[in-house]
Amino acid sequence: MSHDFMKAVQERRSYYGLSKERVASEERIHTIVNDAVKYAPTAFNSQSARVVVLLGEQSDRLWNITRETLRKIVPAAQFGPTNERMNAFSAGYGTILFFEDQSIVEGMQNQFATYADNFPIWSNQSSAMLQFIVWTALEQEGLGASLQHYNPLIDEEVRQSWDLPADWKLIAQMPFGKPTAEPGEKDFHPLSDRVKFFT
Repeated sequence: MSHDFMKAVQERRSYYGLSKERVASEERIHTIVNDAVKYAPTAFNSQSARVVVLLGEQSDRLWNITRETLRKIVPAAQFGPTNERMNAFSAGYGTILFFEDQSIVEGMQNQFATYADNFPIWSNQSSAMLQFIVWTALEQEGLGASLQHYNPLIDEEVRQSWDLPADWKLIAQMPFGKPTAEPGEKDFHPLSDRVKFFT
């Protein structure tokens, strides 16, 4: 079991070439997301994660929102690469939006005042673990994914478009689909510079 887990960790990569071809059923995707949200660790068992799964046209809608938001910011002469990225993300089967419920975070700050400054940090750490669980599980299903951060630029329109609570803070966007291209080579810094053991 440990070997299988570490193999999945090693195989998880960022895929930018995606298609809408179905690799896993919607039910399977729902199960992965539900299990990840349920079992991902959270500080003080706060369970502050919130997730929105957008499939098909709903996912396309998100990347159109992002495209038009960026069009107002990126100079027209330089918009080509940005538009290509939006096309690549919308070419996928779906997108998972990760949020943290700020009402939960603030409630924990009020309840445990000694650690108040840490709860936003712990909230982000919990979200990162959730994202990694989902990402790795999708990889095991034969789905490629990447992690994007167009928040806070798109936060308000996302909230309005899907009628989401104001307390939900958008953390990350994960487009996914059937891989159509291999990920690029990945370089690793020496572990001797990154890990220290003391016995």
